[in-house]
Order: sequence, then structure tokens, then C-alpha cells
Amino acid sequence: MKFWTLAIPAALAAFSPAAAQELPKLQTNQEYIEELYRNPKAPLADKIEMLRFVLKTLPDRVKIYPTENYYYFSFYSGGVRYAGNLRLDTSDRDKGKIHFAYFVDNAPWKGDLPVNYAVMDIADGVKIEKVERFLYRVSAGGRSVLFELNDLSGARPPLGTLDPDERFIGPVFDESGIRFFLVYNSKLRLFHYILDETVPVPDELQAIKSTDRILLGTRTGFAYYRDLKRERKILIGVYEDNTLANNYFDGPFDQLPDNFIEGDDLLKAILEVAPNLKGTIDRFGGSFDGSERFLIAPYMSYRIDEELLSVHRCATGPQGQGPRYYECFLADTAPPPSDGKPKAGPKGKGAPK
Repeated sequence: MKFWTLAIPAALAAFSPAAAQELPKLQTNQEYIEELYRNPKAPLADKIEMLRFVLKTLPDRVKIYPTENYYYFSFYSGGVRYAGNLRLDTSDRDKGKIHFAYFVDNAPWKGDLPVNYAVMDIADGVKIEKVERFLYRVSAGGRSVLFELNDLSGARPPLGTLDPDERFIGPVFDESGIRFFLVYNSKLRLFHYILDETVPVPDELQAIKSTDRILLGTRTGFAYYRDLKRERKILIGVYEDNTLANNYFDGPFDQLPDNFIEGDDLLKAILEVAPNLKGTIDRFGGSFDGSERFLIAPYMSYRIDEELLSVHRCATGPQGQGPRYYECFLADTAPPPSDGKPKAGPKGKGAPK
């Protein structure tokens, strides 16, 4: 993905009214070039030393915003941009494990490059301590950093947002900074990502020329449909180049509401869609070895606005008048994939992005 700074600004102060009066931070080409020419070398060959480097560089306390608990970072080593992440996976962080990855940042002209990835614990000299429900201490090499997870336990769709056949699975905070509600339609057996507008949306949404029902995010490229039946916006598309680049704007499929899924609620929904997976996935939809995860991506990848019009034609056509209206928002008329998987490597559960 694209990474702008090593550490996310503390507490994301822009959320406060006082901070809203501040001016934006200027980013300059001068800073970029001077960092390149500083030309420091990271200990890339040693994963433990790399983890220590990351911890030493971070502030004493940081916040993980994405809801699959990835903390993304980047750095330059020898003039090459590297990206990576630390992940406090819901399934094993309380067992003292942390997922760590780093790799050459997106460079499609180079083809597939190796990824450095490891699951670390006390045997590697890495200690994970649960301080509070949403607060963990990670220690290695004499350095400790507190990682605050994003507490969205109070986030709920407003009254009237959901269709009677839908149930709320949980809140999603995407690495793009956009918040969604993940919902499941038990009658039609499909998922939707509904834009969370209970908080300011950090993007500018503009209607496409053909219809004011379809809105595009100027920053993210996310495409939404203004539901004909309810006051809400359904995510219907992400820009294809972002998907190929595996960047912040490739869609929320990889930021499911892991910390807020109640019991087997998500698992039951997945098994209604793909009953053949029974006994092969955990309650988060991941394989038991952690290598794969069920893909929940009902939206399309698009390159031009006109491709999104198929949703509008369906929603305003004969199908939109009947009980299968919400099937119009699936990327394909076929059912969601029964063995849906993220892309190999960068999208595997716990793997890098």
C-alpha cells in the first residue's frame, strides 16, 4: 500500500473541533529528496532486528485504526521505499503473538518481490501484554510501545438504516480512513458495506454525469449508490488500479470488524452463503492455519464511470421493483464465491499489505 509516514498522528487530532481550525500539514518534495539522500540502511535481513527498529522509531503510544488491527508503516532503505505492518490479530494476540511483515513497496515493473513475514512471540524475544481490552504492550530489545486498538463498540447504524431482512455484523474502519457498517441480508444471502455517516466522511463525494444516484469519492475512488429504498449509501465499486496496487483504497474487504463480531454471527452468515466451508473456517471466516480468509467483497472493480451504471439500470429496472432489489448491488449476478480468498501473499490473513 502507499504509506506516507511511519507513525500515524497521535489520537488523530483532526477529529476534534479545536483541531479543525488548524491548517493542513504541508508535505514537500524537499523532505522526500532529503530522506532519500540520507540513505540509511535498515537491517532488512534480520526480522527481529527489523521489529526492534520499528518499535524504536515509534512513539511510546500509537493507535491502530483499521479494524483488522493492522498498523501500517513505511521507510526508505538505501533509496528504496519499503512498506510493512504490525498486526495484533484477534485470533492470537492474547496468546502472546504478533504478525510482522515488510517488503519493497508497490513496484509493478519489478514483478513479484519477496515478502518478509513472521509470527513472533516470547520465543523470539517479543512480549505481548494485554493491558486493557483495547490496549496492548509490545516489547522487544528493551523497547516497549503501547498499541491502542480502535474502540468502535458503540458504533451502530442509525434507526431505519437497515432493511428488515438485514442484520448488522459490525463496524468497519478501513485503512483509507472511511468507516462502514458491514451488514448481511439473510433473505438474499449477501453482504453490503454501508457508508457510516454518523461521523464526518473524510472525502468529497461527487455524482457522476449519468445519474446523481452514483457518487464517487474524490480522494478514495470509492463508488456509492444512494439507495432508492432507504437513506443510506451502499459501496458498489473501487477503482481497479487501486485494487491492483494493493493500496489504501482497494476496498474494505480486508478490514472486517474482528474486535466486534459477536460469537459466531459472521461464521453463520458465511456458511449460509458457502455451506461447503463448514468445519474448515473459524468464527472470523479464516482457515485454521491462518493462511486464507473468506472474501467479502460484493462491490465491483471499475475503470470508468459507465461501468457503474449496471447497478443503476438494475436498481431502476424490473428487478429493482421486486424482492431481489438488493441483489443489484452485487458485483456479479452469480452468488458470492464459496471459497473466496484474498489475493495470494499480500491479502492472506495476517500477511502483508
